[in-house]
Amino acid sequence: MKTALAIFILLHGIIHFLGFTKAFNLAPVDQLKQPISITSGFFWLLAGLLFLAAVLLVFLKADWWWIPALIAIVISQFLIILSWQDARFGTIANIIILIAVVAGFGAWNFHRSFINDYSNGLARTQSISTTLLTEADIQHLPLPVQRYLRYTGVLNREKVNNMKITFTGQMREKGKDWFELHSTQYNFFDIPTRLFYMTGKMKGLTIPGYHSYKNGIAGMQVKLFGLIPVVNVSEGELNQAETVTVFNDMCLMAPASLIDKRIQWKESDSLSSKATFTCNGITITAILYFNKVGQLVNFVSDDRYAISGKSLKRYRFSTPVREYKNINGLNLCSLGEVVWHYPDGEFVYGRFILESVEYNVGPGK
Repeated sequence: MKTALAIFILLHGIIHFLGFTKAFNLAPVDQLKQPISITSGFFWLLAGLLFLAAVLLVFLKADWWWIPALIAIVISQFLIILSWQDARFGTIANIIILIAVVAGFGAWNFHRSFINDYSNGLARTQSISTTLLTEADIQHLPLPVQRYLRYTGVLNREKVNNMKITFTGQMREKGKDWFELHSTQYNFFDIPTRLFYMTGKMKGLTIPGYHSYKNGIAGMQVKLFGLIPVVNVSEGELNQAETVTVFNDMCLMAPASLIDKRIQWKESDSLSSKATFTCNGITITAILYFNKVGQLVNFVSDDRYAISGKSLKRYRFSTPVREYKNINGLNLCSLGEVVWHYPDGEFVYGRFILESVEYNVGPGK
């Protein structure tokens, strides 16, 4: 759809060069009967160049492509009114592009809330000094968790204040088809925070979604074109649900954070441990399962809520993972699923591929 839009804007932009050509008598332009002044000719050229700039920004995936497009539309429509007899049908093209511009603005504006949130977090954690994680730091942990941290390679590396993660994957609702997604996520550990922004592809449309967890308050929004709410849930049971997700992220993608004093550990057996995580007055529990190699292979909690119709209902939640690989010097799981354990059976509602992880990210990253 973006390619089709870019081609349409490109053709519309090129047409504007005819006005410039006629104004300066560079070549015969039989399509335009009315005279065009030199001043108007410059504006026809400017509008065309702005449309071409918008096309370039679309292909560069710049989410502010709509700004030059909107300026071009305003100039173009003013010129069309001046040459109405010859150029009136250009109004139709401008209206079509304007609809796309409104959608582009919506997506940009929706994304800005995510950018503002993670920028504030990065600025806050920049000043936190970091020391190395050593054997002494993990001695209070159950043996399976200690073995997991040694396996991942986090020892003798900096303790983590924040992380940036990118995923690709698929998600679905029960009874519906899978849709492809790409996500960027920031987590902060001084004040437990999770900022998850995704763009999903559904029936050719790009639909952005933003899950946030800040100061113990969770929110989940999904908006068509960043304007039309599809999902809008906040607070209540979602606060507890996202507390589980925050802890799940710590276990799977930031193992160095498992020394956090907000976690209480209990060793179940040689291959599993129970954790109790308390954050902002909310306490959740989970059981972590490991294999003999030291890899974390599953995370199970009964404290998470799923969206069921217009309400949230509590079901067992698990994230089986596999295929560990070396990412920035650490051994981390690269493939995972998210599973609801409904009364009628298990339902895999998400599949994720871990693309990248960065720790202790500075401002502007």
